[in-house]
Formats: sequence, structure tokens, C-alpha cells
Amino acid sequence: MISRKMPVILIAVGSNLPVPGFGTPAEICAKALSRLDSMGIRIVATSRFYETAPVPLSDQPWFVNAVAEVETDLDAAALLVVLHQVEHEFGRVRRERNEARVLDLDLIDYNGVVLAGPPILPHPRMGERAFVLLPLRDVCPAWRHPLGGHGVDDLIAALPPDQAIRPLSGLE
Repeated sequence: MISRKMPVILIAVGSNLPVPGFGTPAEICAKALSRLDSMGIRIVATSRFYETAPVPLSDQPWFVNAVAEVETDLDAAALLVVLHQVEHEFGRVRRERNEARVLDLDLIDYNGVVLAGPPILPHPRMGERAFVLLPLRDVCPAWRHPLGGHGVDDLIAALPPDQAIRPLSGLE
């Protein structure tokens, strides 16, 4: 039997609001990853940082996004609790979907597990988001979506052309 699952835990990180004391969106993303590492969630690899237009398109500031491969003994639900805790530490308050945010930490894939929730795994919209897929390819180019088995390059090729994304210069 051939498994489409790749045993890897992936977290997406993003920010589009600077915060006094935490810094620019890029600095916030870097500090959030460092905070996770200090909490025993080992950062195995991190993509370069990307600048990305908001999805859906709006007049809010562009985001800084990255994907990290991590290792942890926490199960998926407990890991998601920690991600939300770190968001809260950085000042995130959840009010509206797709709003500007200080910090967004999403559990993208947890060892290829498929769950109806909570948490929903893999992340339900990850395969439609350039800001997840391009950084994901940096850290895990052989990754395949647990539902359907599509490779990351195939998912990137199927993205709509209106999702603007570019490497963040100076932090690559």
C-alpha cells in the first residue's frame, strides 16, 4: 500500500500589522517562531519570508508570510491551543474573518492526518492560498496534500492569478 501522507507538521505564520514592542510584521513572524521554539515546539525548517497581498483582495496592508516545519510531542488539538496562546501573547484578538492581524498562526498539516475537527486537518483552505503553498514548497518540496494527494507544485500551478506574492527582500 502506498501512502500519500508525509509525516510532517507544518505551521503557517503571517502578520500585516506592526506592533510597538514587537516590531514590523517580519519581526513579529520571526519572534513568534522563536517563541514557539522556546515552548518546546522545535522549528526544524523555515521558509523564506514572503510579502503577500491580502486574500481576498482589500485595502489592508500586505502580509508577511512563511511556513515552518516543526516537531512536537503535542497532539494536533493541543498544538492549536498553543498557537492561539502565542497569537494572544502578541496581541491578536479574533473579531472578523480575513481582517488585518498582528499575528496569524495556522496548523496546516499534522503528519498527514485528516480530521473533521477540531482542529480541521489539513487546513481547509491551504490548497487555495499562494501565501501558504509557496513558502510550504521552500521547506517541503515533496509534500503532498493529504486529501487527493496533489503535490505542492500542482497546487501552485492551479492557483488563481490574482494572488500576488513575492519574496521579502533582505530576509530570504
